[in-house]
Amino acid sequence: MSHLPIIGITMGDPSGIGPEIIRKALSDSKIYEICRPVVWGDAGALSVKIHGVSGKPIREISSPLEAGGDPGGIDLIAVSQLGKEAITPGIPRVEGGEAMVSYISKAVETAQRGEIAAIVTGPINKALMHEAGYSFDGHTPLIAHLTNTKDYVMMLAGNRLKVTLATIHCALERVPYILNTDRIHRTIWMTWQALRLDFGIKEPRLGVAALNPHGGESGLFGSEEDRMIGPAVERAMSDGCLVEGPFPADTLFYKASKGEFDAVVAMYHDQGLIPLKLLHFSDAVNITLGLPIVRTSADHGTAYDIAGKGVADPSSLKAAICMAVTVAENRARGKGLSS
Repeated sequence: MSHLPIIGITMGDPSGIGPEIIRKALSDSKIYEICRPVVWGDAGALSVKIHGVSGKPIREISSPLEAGGDPGGIDLIAVSQLGKEAITPGIPRVEGGEAMVSYISKAVETAQRGEIAAIVTGPINKALMHEAGYSFDGHTPLIAHLTNTKDYVMMLAGNRLKVTLATIHCALERVPYILNTDRIHRTIWMTWQALRLDFGIKEPRLGVAALNPHGGESGLFGSEEDRMIGPAVERAMSDGCLVEGPFPADTLFYKASKGEFDAVVAMYHDQGLIPLKLLHFSDAVNITLGLPIVRTSADHGTAYDIAGKGVADPSSLKAAICMAVTVAENRARGKGLSS
């Protein structure tokens, strides 16, 4: 077991489905065949009785280097010791919000020291994060801040479709004002490099989505394709990327799902995530590109409405763990490909 990579898992909001899906995911012995998982979280939250979900012994450790990789139990670094109210499933508390950020911060610190190969983050509540005093709109900007990363890209990935976003969490009306040629080009370039380095694809093919219907229809429905997106694609091509576009989004995602492209660069959140979740609702993985550490995440929220009911699906978390192992191993083998 000692040769397997150590993967850190942050529990997310202790009152959400994070503790449940962690227990379910770590009940799968196949996870222990590829890594040694360590949870950053709260022993009480991991021990809450949930109908139909078997409990596993929790082994509190002080360092991930103590991880035994034993499928008979869960290795935990206990960052918090929350009271009963803060770990009640389905009822978020500010104390839980503070704790969920501390799990992330501690795991990121450990990853930066090289003590773990990757981190996999459990679901958090963005509003609760703000209520707890942290002005970040989710995991991605928080981890970018913690790692002093200025350029980063969100990728959502499944077996049939991978999507990156030129803009992330913002109002739709702001998208045309946030987009510019440099931002789109950077997203294309970072996507192409990640497919090579993180996913081991030697010559990845990218398709870039238009912003407007019918690709703007020669300016009739908008000019962003001619002013921003097209020039960004041309610049990326001159840099050596195998990239095409901009294509109308209503046809591009179909082509990508059939294997014509290895990934799609979308202009805004829902443009990319609607087709992605249509194909990969249960097993999509969120991965942050551009970080100095490997970070993946389950692609869903805290699901307070089902927390504690024993019905939460761990598929996305399991896929995120597997992808974290793959990316970490590919990076270790492929140093130099990103140059």
